[in-house]
Amino acid sequence: MNAPLREPSFRESVDLMFNRAVRLMDLSPGLEEKIRVCNSTYTVRFGVRLRGAIHTFTGYRSVHSEHMEPVKGGIRYAMSVHQDEVEALAALMTYKCSLVEVPFGGSKGGLRIDPREWNEHELEQITRRFTYELAKRDLINPSQNVPAPDMGTGEREMAWMADQYRRMNTTDINASACVTGKPLNSGGIAGRVEATGRGVQYALREFFRHAEDVKRARLSGGLEGKRVIVQGLGNVGYHAAKFLSEEDGAKIVGVIERDGAVVNDKGLPIEFLKTHLAAHGGVKDFPRGTHVEDGASVLEQECDILIPAAMESVINLGNAGRIRAPLIVEAANGPITAGADDILRQKGTVIIPDLYANAGGVTVSYFEWVKNLSHIRFGRMQRRQEEAQNALLVHELDRLLKESSTNHGLTEKFKQQYVRGAGELELVRSGLDDTMRTAYQSMREVWHSRKEVEDLRVAAYLVSIERVAASYRSKGL
Repeated sequence: MNAPLREPSFRESVDLMFNRAVRLMDLSPGLEEKIRVCNSTYTVRFGVRLRGAIHTFTGYRSVHSEHMEPVKGGIRYAMSVHQDEVEALAALMTYKCSLVEVPFGGSKGGLRIDPREWNEHELEQITRRFTYELAKRDLINPSQNVPAPDMGTGEREMAWMADQYRRMNTTDINASACVTGKPLNSGGIAGRVEATGRGVQYALREFFRHAEDVKRARLSGGLEGKRVIVQGLGNVGYHAAKFLSEEDGAKIVGVIERDGAVVNDKGLPIEFLKTHLAAHGGVKDFPRGTHVEDGASVLEQECDILIPAAMESVINLGNAGRIRAPLIVEAANGPITAGADDILRQKGTVIIPDLYANAGGVTVSYFEWVKNLSHIRFGRMQRRQEEAQNALLVHELDRLLKESSTNHGLTEKFKQQYVRGAGELELVRSGLDDTMRTAYQSMREVWHSRKEVEDLRVAAYLVSIERVAASYRSKGL
């Protein structure tokens, strides 16, 4: 009797996918190993007096690669945090930053805590002490290691971390750049909260610009009318679903959450659903859809696009064979295990991989870091000058058209849209769109030009690893 197949862990999945790519490369064994392994992982255990007793917390900060510095990666708060997970996520950050040409190495952090068990003041005390433990080891530093939000953290926690770092480094003029994902009033940047979800939208838009790629997914046309199922309506899933439905005409026919799923073949109103989720803690009893108790089963429902946007390993050996979506977009990190990836690839499923699809967050984090170092808001110097230039052109064109007996001039709507200069949000979105387009094209070129490259994931790893290798070679390794 054959032994049952063992599901690879998240860490093993990342290594297996790395190995699939390097088999197609001409790397020396030493350089291959240097790129693959994590440089260092720090474990910190610290106590905080809360509720009349001392509570000890365990946190991690892993640095995968310092081929470029600073290193970059989020900090997540979850009881599931452990060293292997953090190291796997740090490795993904290296490849992700390299793929989208953001000049950072890869890092990741985590704190083993359930943030729902502590009130806001207690969370602040815990976060500040964690920051202290990391900062005194230079694991938070504008020029060496720059964290960002992840699962269980957000703008609030980043503001606490930035303030704690400033208190410890009172003469550091660039202290605001020690973390990204901060609120706007604490040195953040417009468009950062939506960035990962917006990046998913831009990734899909770029995919659908290429009819040959769309055909490989057994689809046709554009995004309008495409049936989409989203797993996880957190920050990433919510923004991806909102933008795809409101701006691109896609239909969100299913949303999976902790308490099951809600489905509606006619499309779910995402803003209304998000409000319901915030008020009730789940999707049950949502009036504009049908509740499905077994939420995981909705992953297997027929749709055009499946977007896993929450946890890793939700598509695995146990359910991969029943997944019917022809196109999967990995908005989360590692939602498809290596074993499931093999099954889906054999079925002809097209997967837009995580190290590309969810790179919007780190891309806009890069913009925020640059803004903090330059100490000026994007658009501040040129916006009004652009408006003045455009106004001159519009005025003259309007005058010439009105002199024509058959034309009444330009419409007011056109004038307003054309004259308006780009502010910070427009520039951030423009930069993100350009980044996602360019990165997809670099993957696509490898995917289509090399017969041995079977899918976009291997193409993404090949592009990324080659860039990391080139960086190490330039350093003399």
